[in-house]
Amino acid sequence: MNVGILSIGIYLPESFITAEEISEKTKIPVDVIKEKFGVIKKPIPGPKDTTSYMGIKAAQQAIERAGIKSEDIDLVIWNGGQHKDYPCWLAGLKIADVLGAKNAWSFDMEAMCGSMMSAMEVARSMMLANEDLKIVLLVSGYRNGDLINYNVKETSFMFDIGAGGAAMILKKDYNENVILGTAFKGDGSFSEDCVVEVGGTKNWPMKKEDVEKFHFVVKDAESFKEKLKKKTMPNFYYVIDKALEKSNLERKDIDYLAILHFKRSAHLSVLDELGLKKSQSTYLEEYGHIGQNDQVLSIELGLKSGKIKSGDKVVLVGAGLGFVWASAVVHWGKYEG
Repeated sequence: MNVGILSIGIYLPESFITAEEISEKTKIPVDVIKEKFGVIKKPIPGPKDTTSYMGIKAAQQAIERAGIKSEDIDLVIWNGGQHKDYPCWLAGLKIADVLGAKNAWSFDMEAMCGSMMSAMEVARSMMLANEDLKIVLLVSGYRNGDLINYNVKETSFMFDIGAGGAAMILKKDYNENVILGTAFKGDGSFSEDCVVEVGGTKNWPMKKEDVEKFHFVVKDAESFKEKLKKKTMPNFYYVIDKALEKSNLERKDIDYLAILHFKRSAHLSVLDELGLKKSQSTYLEEYGHIGQNDQVLSIELGLKSGKIKSGDKVVLVGAGLGFVWASAVVHWGKYEG
């Protein structure tokens, strides 16, 4: 019994910020923003672009592409950002109601920027274990850029954060775009290295001056940087290799890599390590990092450009702050296995 991707959807706000504007805000040279950070421009939210709204728009596109009715959806899983319309709030139920998915129940889940692959595995496992789950909608909105202060240089690795929404509809017994395998790895030693220090129960109630502090900070920049250098890339390769192994595949079988946006040198290093050409991935330099939406956006762009073809083995990979590394392997197109 297989679970396949019936359709995907993407929403991007109309407003963008350019490398030149980011340079002006950060005092970082524009060529560094473009070449090292790898951002030519990135979408930023407009007045209507709440986290749930961006997810709704992406979900509506996915439903239209799938050729289904909202009532056909059995479950809605919100796997977007924790920074939602309201604190302590279920975005998935709001989205199900707006879509008219009256037969669906919903829950919200979070693995930061590893959430799309995590949700793919959660949904697939639930569908295989429950006879009544036949169609599941994964939906995400992301605007953590609200929590970035361009004057805090220690969080400059997050200056690429943009905004947008993504959706994926999964169907049981669907032998196209089949999810073959997934893999994950976590390291809680990072859990409090980069956080928003106010607004949570550790510092409650909030004070007036906390409004100015409502952004990400890195507590010990040197230690954080050293740990990232030591652990990040090995864990990327670990989850990729593990997901391939579960799919009875090897690195040589990868046809397309749907990877999160991070600095240009890291992107090129991953391609080199995996033996891939630039044409086997999409560098999101005109979008930046849109959290857990990056992999779906990469697939969308890969399909439009012809980089992804029927029969290709597509590997999705990302990492979520905290840290969790996540990967999934999809056989794109008709599956005969």
